[in-house]
Amino acid sequence: MSQVLEKLPLKNNIETAKVLKQLSITSRALAELKGIAKTMPNQNILINAIMINEAKASSEIENIVTSHEEIYKAMVKPYNSNPYAKEVIDYRSAIWKGYRELKEKGYISLDLIKKVQEKIEHNIAGIRCTLGTVIKNSKTDEIIYTPPQSREEILDYLNNLLDYINISDEVDPLIKLAIIHYQFESIHPFYDGNGRTGRIINILYLIEENLLETPILYLSKYIINTKNEYYRLFQETRKTNDFEQWIIYILKGIEETALGTIKIINAISEEMLKVKNELRIKTKIYSKELLEAMFFEFYTKTSYIEKTLGVSERTALRYLNTLVDTGFLVSEKMGRERIYKNQRLFDIIKQFETTI
Repeated sequence: MSQVLEKLPLKNNIETAKVLKQLSITSRALAELKGIAKTMPNQNILINAIMINEAKASSEIENIVTSHEEIYKAMVKPYNSNPYAKEVIDYRSAIWKGYRELKEKGYISLDLIKKVQEKIEHNIAGIRCTLGTVIKNSKTDEIIYTPPQSREEILDYLNNLLDYINISDEVDPLIKLAIIHYQFESIHPFYDGNGRTGRIINILYLIEENLLETPILYLSKYIINTKNEYYRLFQETRKTNDFEQWIIYILKGIEETALGTIKIINAISEEMLKVKNELRIKTKIYSKELLEAMFFEFYTKTSYIEKTLGVSERTALRYLNTLVDTGFLVSEKMGRERIYKNQRLFDIIKQFETTI
């Protein structure tokens, strides 16, 4: 089945009463998330923690399934790890790449999108230039959609989409996000990695519009939990060109994910406060910098403590051994290297991976 993809902005009314009602609820949840995220003293702690679940969930949508433990090992030894776990780590790197490019340039560009996709897929194939790409039903092999075919046509649609993304208008950005996601996936500009690239564009757009300051809200888990509805609404919207239910679906996803992310922030903050108090009681090595270093990633190394705290290798090793002896970290041998795992942080993120 082939449909002609309409260029943006859409001609039909997308700000219906039902859409605006959900928009009000979603906007409040997102504003609450933005405010609570600011209470985290080191934003990178939050970004790193939440990115892992997103990278895992987004990869699962593409049938790249791995465990938190394998991901953790890949973070330590990326060149000697489970290839699926490496895919997840590379997806996290793609998010960082897009975020840094956005902060540097201030807007989402075609170059930025291509760099994100290249990071995900490990190639520079770029925009599709071979005819014949179709979207099929994975069960019946039936062609359900034919995206734009020639490279020139694809670029025309992408430039139209980028204008829509970067030019301010009267449409609320959250409503536009739903349209942007639909349009990018419908253009299907790359041979591979369109889904994961599109989901990264979502968070970058929220940051571009100042609805969030950091990349901490992702829809991948919501899409996994509502996968049938996601694909059903995609197809219905293509057939009818009625975007109301699609927009409401995305808005509900942002609302639910924002509220879930708030729970993660609160859990990490509470655990950090608990560890802070316990460190002061059980050890003589507490400092704000050491606490943040413990929660910056799921693991740490002697060299990282040296650099972060500005101490000698001997002192860093003494700190880490103390943290192991008092139960704050778990020491593991990885090849010739000894690494130190924050099991508490690991357990928090694993817990929310199944509940949000």
